[in-house]
Amino acid sequence: MPALTPRSDSFRIPKRGRHVPEARAHVRRILKDWTLDGELADDIATVATELVTNAVRHCRVTLAEVEVVVSVRGCGVLVEVSDPDKGRVPTQRSGDAERNGGRSLVLVAGLSERWGHEARPFTKCVWAYFVMPGREG
Repeated sequence: MPALTPRSDSFRIPKRGRHVPEARAHVRRILKDWTLDGELADDIATVATELVTNAVRHCRVTLAEVEVVVSVRGCGVLVEVSDPDKGRVPTQRSGDAERNGGRSLVLVAGLSERWGHEARPFTKCVWAYFVMPGREG
């Protein structure tokens, strides 16, 4: 099956917990504009929310912004969340149900095809990739 038409949208939010629902709603609007809905859209919005929440909670740079980029790449959708705290890389912990918190990257790994992180010149980016149903990527 051929690759999808490349497209991308991005936005920034202040690094404050109260803006996380806005980020989720914005990702949902992007996906709806691309006529992407259903279970895949739910998974993408959930993962974007987890990545934004992690950036808000763990970024030690005050007065920072979190950038979210949603792109169609190859045969799927890539979600990238960047913050200016390059020194802190995400670590996936176990999915221990007895622990309170620390399971968001387990969720990210379970819902996405693959995920990872990379240092960029001024930011750290955590990303997750989702393959469109019926396509390989």
